[in-house]
Amino acid sequence: MDKILKFVVITKKTPLEELIQKYNTVEQAKFYITHLGEDFSFYTKQHQRYSLSLEETVSSLTNYGKVQKLDRQYLSNFIFGDDDIVVVVGQDGLVANTMKYLKNQVIVAVNPDKSLWDGVLLPFVPSDVKKIIPEIISGKRELKNISMAKVSLADGQILYAVNDLFIGQKTHTSARYTIKLDDYEEDQSSSGIIVSTGLGSTGWLKSVISGALNISKTYKSINGKTDSILNWNKKNKSIVKDINTENTSNYESSYLNMNWDSTSLVFSVREPFPSKSSKANFVFGMINSGKSLQIISKMPENGVIFSDGVESDFLTFSSGMEARIRLSKRKGHLAV
Repeated sequence: MDKILKFVVITKKTPLEELIQKYNTVEQAKFYITHLGEDFSFYTKQHQRYSLSLEETVSSLTNYGKVQKLDRQYLSNFIFGDDDIVVVVGQDGLVANTMKYLKNQVIVAVNPDKSLWDGVLLPFVPSDVKKIIPEIISGKRELKNISMAKVSLADGQILYAVNDLFIGQKTHTSARYTIKLDDYEEDQSSSGIIVSTGLGSTGWLKSVISGALNISKTYKSINGKTDSILNWNKKNKSIVKDINTENTSNYESSYLNMNWDSTSLVFSVREPFPSKSSKANFVFGMINSGKSLQIISKMPENGVIFSDGVESDFLTFSSGMEARIRLSKRKGHLAV
């Protein structure tokens, strides 16, 4: 007897569903939104498009096996079967949030609304599903491997990241820690550390690098002038525009155009603060395969590590705890 296939369909509440959850009824949600001057039909139309896409996807999957729907909020506690085929219906972020909880399962990512989402990680639309699934079952569909980062704490806790890890304070106060890589070690105080994968290099890391480069260029341009930065900007609008639209350097591009299956991670320290007890020399670099970045917490409370922007699923990172961050042996497998 042939084995029955199981599909786990990952969903996320629509903005309308989140509003209803907050305000109890559609009518109360509508009153709140329209009272603020917004068009409530945007929420209802978006909800309808998502619901229809989900319905079409599930309908196609039922022709090949059992289907179980799973909301994003239950991902961290769900146990996936080794042979499950995971179908994500949502935005790019939902694909990343799902992938880090998988082992070798294949992900089929469906864009529910191409008019709203670009879908870098969403190669398919609902009507594609009936064609894609037979090819995945027969092993004829191409899969793209995606590298992940892994952080391990000394007490055995582990967390994976598809895009990036954040190590720092839960609040906006400064994070204090010791950072180590190879033979170099430094005590730091900063807004936290980001460690990005190849996939994540065009996300949060890109914004950090772009901001740092443009600050550096602007600072060099005004250094030595007596005018305030505000007045200087007003009098030199064209110069500021040129700085902000200048083509990125090869140095920047080498870090922002990493492959999704890159064998290196990139770390960046956010807003490092040099003082008598902290330095700001070791703030950016690569963690190559086989190497690990070590971070020892000096935060008595509110120290955390989370991944892919999901702050609710975090590791506590208190004083004395040591985190080791390296490239994971685990890969994501995305059907393309």
